Amino acid sequence: MKRLVLFLVILLPGLLWNAQAQSLKTLNKPLLEGLDQVAPFHEGLAAVRKADQWGFINTDGELVIDFRDDLVWNASPDPEALGVRAVAYPHFQDGRCMIRALGEEEIPVYGFIDTEGRTAIEPEYLNLTEFQNGNAIGVHVKKTFRGTNNFQLNIYDYSFTEVVLNPQGEAVWPLGEVQDILMKKRRYSLPPVRAKLLGNQLVAVETTPGKWEVRKIQY
Repeated sequence: MKRLVLFLVILLPGLLWNAQAQSLKTLNKPLLEGLDQVAPFHEGLAAVRKADQWGFINTDGELVIDFRDDLVWNASPDPEALGVRAVAYPHFQDGRCMIRALGEEEIPVYGFIDTEGRTAIEPEYLNLTEFQNGNAIGVHVKKTFRGTNNFQLNIYDYSFTEVVLNPQGEAVWPLGEVQDILMKKRRYSLPPVRAKLLGNQLVAVETTPGKWEVRKIQY
């Protein structure tokens, strides 16, 4: 009898622990697993990463925007940069999240999706800031067919303008033309954004390296 009591004393804690472990496992059943990164919530959505793909969960932990490889992020962001290099992880501001696509010559172009994952602003900017108080700043590229040369190859002109845009993708204010952008992959480099939004329809523009002026956006 004593041996039976001793056996029960030894066995019962193990049974209780196993039951507790099973209960904890059931209680803590993951909604998503195998994630490499979970970003903070912005506007009710948080980005989650698997390898190089990101999706978005809502506040109930449901995956509401599936994993995709076109969301903008940087493993080593530059917080001093004005534009895509400053983005540490995908997130929504003013209902817009930045995306990346490859244009001609495999030169990256940027746009935005909405909170449903639909393209809200087509990728046609060479550099972009995130939205702030209803506006963003981007370097817009426009391609115009000029004709053909003696070898029957198409010739195009490119124009580049730094603009203020709204969440609908409309360029609401031009800030200036941008020069010296070469649209060939081997010679291309990301053009910097040279303006930043200050709020109250004010924008600071770097006119020459280290020299700024403040302007009023009127639209």
